Amino acid sequence: MSSLPQPSADALDQSSRLLRLVEADIDAAGGWLPFSRYMERVLYAPGLGYYSGGARKFGPGGDFITAPELTPLFGQALAAQVEQVMRASAPQVIEVGAGTGLLATDLLLELERRGCLPEHYGILELSGELRERQFDTLAQKAPHLAARVRWLDELPGCFSGAVVANEVLDVMPVHLLASRAEGLFERGVGLADDGAGGRRLCWADVPAAGAVCEAAQALALPAPASGEYVTELNLAGGAWVAAWAERLECGAMLLIDYGYPRAEYYLPSRSGGTLLCYYRHHAHGDPFLWPGLNDITAFVDFTAVAEAGFAAGLDVLGYTSQAHFLFNCGVLDCLARRGPQESADYIRAARAVQRLTAPQEMGELFKVLALGRGMAEPLQGFARGDRLHTL
Repeated sequence: MSSLPQPSADALDQSSRLLRLVEADIDAAGGWLPFSRYMERVLYAPGLGYYSGGARKFGPGGDFITAPELTPLFGQALAAQVEQVMRASAPQVIEVGAGTGLLATDLLLELERRGCLPEHYGILELSGELRERQFDTLAQKAPHLAARVRWLDELPGCFSGAVVANEVLDVMPVHLLASRAEGLFERGVGLADDGAGGRRLCWADVPAAGAVCEAAQALALPAPASGEYVTELNLAGGAWVAAWAERLECGAMLLIDYGYPRAEYYLPSRSGGTLLCYYRHHAHGDPFLWPGLNDITAFVDFTAVAEAGFAAGLDVLGYTSQAHFLFNCGVLDCLARRGPQESADYIRAARAVQRLTAPQEMGELFKVLALGRGMAEPLQGFARGDRLHTL
């Protein structure tokens, strides 16, 4: 961890205050906290968590870069699919976790160019700091469209239209599982003596029980003769999809994230799981380092998400790689509009498209899953390269 940039004194103070909150949670719970609860606290605790605090998260000055930060071509291509969904349902969009507001801006501007502006564009965002950034981005880049945008505090009672969630499922709190020869355990967080009169966070395992045990047993995880097999279980993602299924009357959810189908997610060779932390564009594996200052993510089990949607009454409309999805939605046509191929702007945009679609970059790692109701026509984004059979 010595290679990581050091946080400022103010950031370390914020992290210390969050750590005390977590320690109080552990004490109140009898000395053990599920990792899912710890992850929820350090990411979303009001005023202190990673996504609810004031630190810059996205872009070169933050901790990671998302597709909308790379190029507006991502949103422009996605707009083709959003338009199809809206024309088949209702002229409304809700974006979940809108980051800096760049994707909302790019979608609205491209939908305007296409003559298919939504009547309302809702943004479901928990972070007050990010809401402010989103408002500023829209006011700067698309001021004439900002009045269409509304910020939501919770899921709507009912909805028809397009739901967009780019890199949302990967930051939902996950349970950690440890499969060993002696049985199945849930890995949580405890407290240990730090050797200097204080306490430090530490890993602590208990036998898996309840809904976690039931869901984990259905996965038939590898049980090594020696050592352990560690992985994640995202029960929150399934519950979130089910909550949307109760509300979605007609339309589709477009879920974009990095992950695998179940057959690839729980391979015996992936014995260390997929949990990762990000700090100032450095990836590391210690979720206890500077709580509240690091993003914590886990890859998505897209089979589990599709099953949750299907069980709740949604249709599974398509599943493919980000590369296939963007090509199907005309990202190369969007690129062609950038002007002469020898221009500096075109060359920069082409490099961004390559990063979005190349197999060794984001093109294969990221997937797109569509769930919906009342969609009579096949979705454009899955016309070629649909991988529903792999789920």
